[in-house]
Amino acid sequence: MSIVELDRKGRLTLPKKIRESLGIGRKVLIINAGDHLKVIPLPSDPFKVLEGTLSLKKSFKELRKQAELMAEGEAREERC
Repeated sequence: MSIVELDRKGRLTLPKKIRESLGIGRKVLIINAGDHLKVIPLPSDPFKVLEGTLSLKKSFKELRKQAELMAEGEAREERC
């Protein structure tokens, strides 16, 4: 637990020990949770974090075409 002060511009500095223990890089998400703030570390490269989570056998072009056909079908259904 640490007590930190805000500077003149309202910024705070997270102590190095906390940053290192949580793996905090350059960006965090700050959520107003009513009576306190939640600070959630964000990955420096979100795409790298997702790498390997999706195993796609279709190309982007094929996926896009499939999505367009589905959207057209849904649009036709809504008109009827």
